[in-house]
Order: sequence, then structure tokens, then C-alpha cells
Amino acid sequence: MLPLLQLGSLPSLPALLVGLLAIAVVLLVGRLVMKVAWRLVIIAIIAVAVLWILGILGFQFI
Repeated sequence: MLPLLQLGSLPSLPALLVGLLAIAVVLLVGRLVMKVAWRLVIIAIIAVAVLWILGILGFQFI
């Protein structure tokens, strides 16, 4: 229990606010990047499925 009491005080409120804002920006940018990544994955799945179906029908692309 003694080590928990020796942690010291919290950082100042402006520093805490800046840290929270930085985390919010990182999460927002990550959300936007993941949104684009999901769209690319879905487009790739559709493209591969179309090529696979055309391959079954006898068309050769590769």
C-alpha cells in the first residue's frame, strides 16, 4: 500500500487537458484511417469475387 501513496500528485490541469486532447486527436485520425481501410478491404473482396466468378465462367485474366 505504501508505493501507492508515493506516486505523487497529479499533473497540472492544463497538462492533463492537453494530454486528453492529444488522445482525442489520435482516436479521431485513427477512426478516419480505419474507415478508409474498411472501404479498401470491401472493394478488394468484391474485385476478387468478381474475378473468381469470371474465372469459373471461363475467362482468364491472370
